Amino acid sequence: MRVSILALAAGLSLATPAAADPTEDFEALTDRYWAYVLENSPTLATSVGVTDYDDRLWDNSIEAMDRNAAIATEMLEELEAILSDDLSKEDRTGKAILERTLRSAIEGNSYGQRLMLFTNRGGWHQSVAGLARNLTFDEVADYENYLKRLAAYPELNATSIEVSRQAVAGGYTLPCVAMANFEQSITGVIGDDATGTRFYEPFDRERPSFVPEVRWAELQAEAVSLIDNELREAYETHARWYVDDYAPNCATEPGISAQPGGADYYNFRVRQFTTTDMSADEIHQLGLSEVARIRAEMEEVAAEAGFGTREAFIEDLRTNPKYYAKTPEALMQYVAREAKKMDGLMPTLFGTLPRLPYGIREIPAEIAEGTTTAYYNPGSPANGIAGTYYVNTSKLDQRPLWEVPALTVHEGVPGHHHQIALQQELDMPMWRKRGTGFTAFTEGWGLYSERLGIEMGLYDTPAKDMGRLSYEMWRATRLVVDTGIHSKGWSKQQAMDFMLDNTALSPANIEAEVNRYISWPGQALAYKIGELKIRELRSLAEEELGDAFSLKDFHDTVLLQGAVPLDVLEMQVKDWIAEVKAGA
Repeated sequence: MRVSILALAAGLSLATPAAADPTEDFEALTDRYWAYVLENSPTLATSVGVTDYDDRLWDNSIEAMDRNAAIATEMLEELEAILSDDLSKEDRTGKAILERTLRSAIEGNSYGQRLMLFTNRGGWHQSVAGLARNLTFDEVADYENYLKRLAAYPELNATSIEVSRQAVAGGYTLPCVAMANFEQSITGVIGDDATGTRFYEPFDRERPSFVPEVRWAELQAEAVSLIDNELREAYETHARWYVDDYAPNCATEPGISAQPGGADYYNFRVRQFTTTDMSADEIHQLGLSEVARIRAEMEEVAAEAGFGTREAFIEDLRTNPKYYAKTPEALMQYVAREAKKMDGLMPTLFGTLPRLPYGIREIPAEIAEGTTTAYYNPGSPANGIAGTYYVNTSKLDQRPLWEVPALTVHEGVPGHHHQIALQQELDMPMWRKRGTGFTAFTEGWGLYSERLGIEMGLYDTPAKDMGRLSYEMWRATRLVVDTGIHSKGWSKQQAMDFMLDNTALSPANIEAEVNRYISWPGQALAYKIGELKIRELRSLAEEELGDAFSLKDFHDTVLLQGAVPLDVLEMQVKDWIAEVKAGA
């Protein structure tokens, strides 16, 4: 259902007087927060069925950053004036979540690194290029609004480049060692034929019955004109600026701590992504401990496979042709088979399943060679768009089939698609479902799901089991490598060597991943930290409840509250344990 939120936003200003009831105060504040989020995130608004901003792109300007931080400050002051003891249990949880979100937004705006608008994996140029795949086209206005968004791209591009120029001047640039071939992610978007681009996809189909024939031809012609003129010029400008102005000034040191204020910024990112107060050194040591544990398990699997050492088995896994697809289509077919196998096992582990399905696509060619093995893109129940599991089909000799089960259970079900699609259907305020995000929860669940593959019987050969362990090792080495690069002065080669020695990942995957950690500080820490917390809470529940423990109920307890900080998750699981004990 498509709705309008302008009436709500117009009737609620930041100066709204406090209501007499704390619950009403809190609800009014969260309504205003959500209205502001939608106004400033037009594509998010579209994805949840709010149509007021369907013709707009977002604002990357410094003025917008400062405005957002100022409003977050005002909202935080109002939030702190509402006493938690006067709220319901659910609203107390909501207040804690909103407070963390607002504080993070305010602090994040205080660092010069806020000027860094892209990573080695992409930026505004890739976000707009893929926009059409997240939209529905059910009426003429949808096509018209999409073209208005494309027409707005040159302004977004110019603003983003200007902010990035200031980043260069301030010394806030991505490291040279992580940016090989980045310009291809810009120049590869628009080829010689406008109709072959992702921009043109909505028009590269049979004319919809609701669009008159003459109007359809006009829309197609306008799309081609925009792509061949305004968009092509903007992308060429972007590419020239990157090659001539940015690349020559890229950072010589891989760690963010080498930048002005970088050490403090990294500590902020650690707290932000893990939702804990752990220090970089504590996480580094935890990573070393996990690496040692997983390495011992890998030795056992290698022996089971008939190899004398772990290293010998990994060498066979990396080089034996039988483990690799010969064509992109063969890889996609294998992924599809594994995905459907997992779909059939879901009711054995979960009491509540989402209605929204998911599909699989290949990662766009212009970014495939420099990006990760796979990723998930959420769908939109409001707009009838399925979730999408994107698979990298470049460098096929680096994409082993034995890692597909662990990869697919993470990105598809019961991993990201299950968790995110379920959250989109929860009966809770929209600001909770879509207005906040906690990577430690989301990615922690994805990694926990890989371990669930054991109970699902997915790792039925030593090669697949080593694939699972390699993926767990991958996330454990991240704790060591990310903190090593950004707080301990590690080089890129030192990070790659550590991962090559401990995981079964291919060299190409490892380089792509290390480049990611270099350009996206702290994000990679969330996976293992979140997974370990979920496993810890499951063990606690099993020990406390004994025969009364239900795995389905535990999973529903974790997921049916949406993404939350890890301290909130712990509180809610402990409350569930107490309730089960009381009921039993």
